[in-house]
Amino acid sequence: MWEIAAPSRAAESLLARRSGDSRGYHPVVARLPAPRLLTFDIFGTVLDWRGGLGEAVRRHGLELDERDFERVIDRQAEEEAGTYRSYIEIAASSLIQTLRMPAAAARGIAASAGTWPLFPDSADGLRSLMRIAPCVATTNSDLAHGKQVQDQLGFRLSGWICAEDLRCYKPAPEFWVAVGARRRVPFGPHWWHVSAYADYDLEPAMRLGLTCVFVERPHSRWGPAAIRVPDLRALASVAAEAAASPP
Repeated sequence: MWEIAAPSRAAESLLARRSGDSRGYHPVVARLPAPRLLTFDIFGTVLDWRGGLGEAVRRHGLELDERDFERVIDRQAEEEAGTYRSYIEIAASSLIQTLRMPAAAARGIAASAGTWPLFPDSADGLRSLMRIAPCVATTNSDLAHGKQVQDQLGFRLSGWICAEDLRCYKPAPEFWVAVGARRRVPFGPHWWHVSAYADYDLEPAMRLGLTCVFVERPHSRWGPAAIRVPDLRALASVAAEAAASPP
């Protein structure tokens, strides 16, 4: 089950009208632009960020409740906004600072983050989506995490563009500019961006005029989106329908 949503005035020219619903959703009849590029947040959207981190922490004798997880990721966001450091360094620091975890254990967890479980729909959904348009990871992570995630998928994505590669983190504007330049795709509705997180992903993508897709994951931060889906298999159906529609 999926729906097209009219989330903001910025999207009205593309998707009809605002909803009075408190979450901003309103099913509308609208023609979605066929995707020429699909970009994906990875941690929390393709890979189970909260579940994977929680299990990794438990193996070291600690617990990670909802409040702790929020503190960890907020700490990471603060450090990502400063002078560039690798994601492994930042993720380790967030565990040391918030959970008082020993440095060696924290670094080991951070270095293996790409091995955390994929969501059950991720591999099938991405495989189907790659038959429609190039699928590129745009992720606040390191190159090593890209190998880990793609080994789990069992295939390579069309690209893995990460913070280590660009020396900056989302939501920095230069991250998005670099992605567009590398893929030779201009900002606009034919570029679909997919995420479970609004704060560092969907809000800046919406401002750039991208078609934003919100994926409802167990942990997510809701925000403006043109499309809402429960998982990537459902998104593949949406994208196939859009690609089959006449321009």
